[in-house]
Amino acid sequence: MAAQSQIQARAAQLRVRFEAAGAQVVDTPLLQPAGTLLDLYGEDIRARAYVTSDALHGEQMLRPDFTVPVVEAHMRHGAEPARYTYSGEVFRRQEIDPDRPNEYLQVGYEVFERNDAAAADAEVFALFALQVRGLPLRAATGDIGILMAAVQGLNTTEKRKAALMRHIWRPRRFRALLDRFAGRVPVPESRRKLLETEGDLTGSAVELGKRRAAEVQARVEALREDAKSPPIAEHELLALEALMAVRETVHFATEQMRDIAVDLPQINPALDRLDARTAAMRARGVDVENLDFEASYGRTSMEYYDGFVFGFYAEARPDLPPIASGGRYDALTRRLGDGAEIPAVGGVLRPDLMLQLEEARG
Repeated sequence: MAAQSQIQARAAQLRVRFEAAGAQVVDTPLLQPAGTLLDLYGEDIRARAYVTSDALHGEQMLRPDFTVPVVEAHMRHGAEPARYTYSGEVFRRQEIDPDRPNEYLQVGYEVFERNDAAAADAEVFALFALQVRGLPLRAATGDIGILMAAVQGLNTTEKRKAALMRHIWRPRRFRALLDRFAGRVPVPESRRKLLETEGDLTGSAVELGKRRAAEVQARVEALREDAKSPPIAEHELLALEALMAVRETVHFATEQMRDIAVDLPQINPALDRLDARTAAMRARGVDVENLDFEASYGRTSMEYYDGFVFGFYAEARPDLPPIASGGRYDALTRRLGDGAEIPAVGGVLRPDLMLQLEEARG
């Protein structure tokens, strides 16, 4: 295993390379306000982060990543366009896999560029591919924006689409909602009885867990309204399932998705963006003919990405997390920009894992 001094030296080397690509070095405090992260991820993040508090600053978290604070800093006083690089420790609780470190060094590169999203995506991917060149890695790419466009264009209620959008990053919950909205599964007995309940519950003293009667009543009314909505059409559902299953090289994946777009025409603009990105990657020397594309890639680990996503993996070491990963997060800049926004894309590298693979290779 590489010594900490070796890891820090490699991190410094990577950061210098990103500086040479035009990035400005930035740093962020180890302790981050918990409120922002909780607003983004909900209470789920508590299971993955170290939380502390004091009387002066309130609840805080040890930095779980750099992207959120870098976006916040840029939206406050960043110039346009801008490129940033950073290196430092991030902290993640590892209750499921105790062999994974709960503190490790991360090096990143972020691009805030309004004029040409495809070129910025290609720039970031090509730059990261260059850093890991020579390592036994597989590159995976995807585009969360295509699935989001498919969901937003479904012929169903806005509430159903909003529920599906909330759970795109939770595949099991997303699948369960799809089956329910398509009428593929019977209504659970408990829900059926609740829907058949007559009258107004707000006058009762009933409480379910921490939910008071008024909250229960509002939930019942929402379920009744949803029960009256027609199911998602079978052809739309089948097309959406086919879309999520696409896993091919970029060229063949694009062909498959263009065929699927006959039933999901709302994804065509996102596919046009994919075509533009592929052309920009080819212009930067990326071997797009052999580049893998997975329509569902990133759905379990990339919650703030809303477009292009990528990762570099050691297939011979499935126990290792991605050696590098990243993507586009335009929506995050809107959420943190207090009304402002700017397209943004970036990624991070794990210098410790790079050294580990180099040592194993001899």
